[in-house]
Amino acid sequence: MSDIIELLLKRRSIVAANLKAPGPNQKQLDTLLRIAARVPDHGKLAPWRFIIFQGEARAKFGQILAEITLENDPDASEEKCSLEAQRFLRAPLVIAVISASEEHPKIPQWEQLLSAGAVCQNLVVASTAMGFGVQWITEWYAFDEGVNGALNLDKHEKIAGFIYIGSSDVIPEERRRPDLDQLVTHWQGA
Repeated sequence: MSDIIELLLKRRSIVAANLKAPGPNQKQLDTLLRIAARVPDHGKLAPWRFIIFQGEARAKFGQILAEITLENDPDASEEKCSLEAQRFLRAPLVIAVISASEEHPKIPQWEQLLSAGAVCQNLVVASTAMGFGVQWITEWYAFDEGVNGALNLDKHEKIAGFIYIGSSDVIPEERRRPDLDQLVTHWQGA
């Protein structure tokens, strides 16, 4: 158990630009997805799903991002469009976690959204435990209607995050953490 605690205490994101091949093989990806799905899920609704980007699919989706960039901003520079076209090539594997919360008579949507966040965190922790670098990203393309359309998302679906996974020889520096004394109170009664 101490190895798990140590991993959680030291886990750091690796910036997607510092990720490279190899990424997870198919067996590792299957394991990551099984772990991702083992989250609190009130009512066993599985209010999330996955879209996997590997190989050429990353470049194809990058072209869609470049096109959407131009649709959103017809004056976008060639440099900006090129950046967007390369976006999913930053890592050998990108997993989009799609939150699919719906109205339910017993399970609040808030709990369903939290479950999708837990899926993202399980992917981050499990990828790290496998020795990969990983970054959970929500940039403009996680909130864009054109991207939602390109991914065939239903109206009730939202992107909880894009999880970039790959190898890295970068050792991330520790960052400042919140002061728990400022965030923790012990309830003593009314």
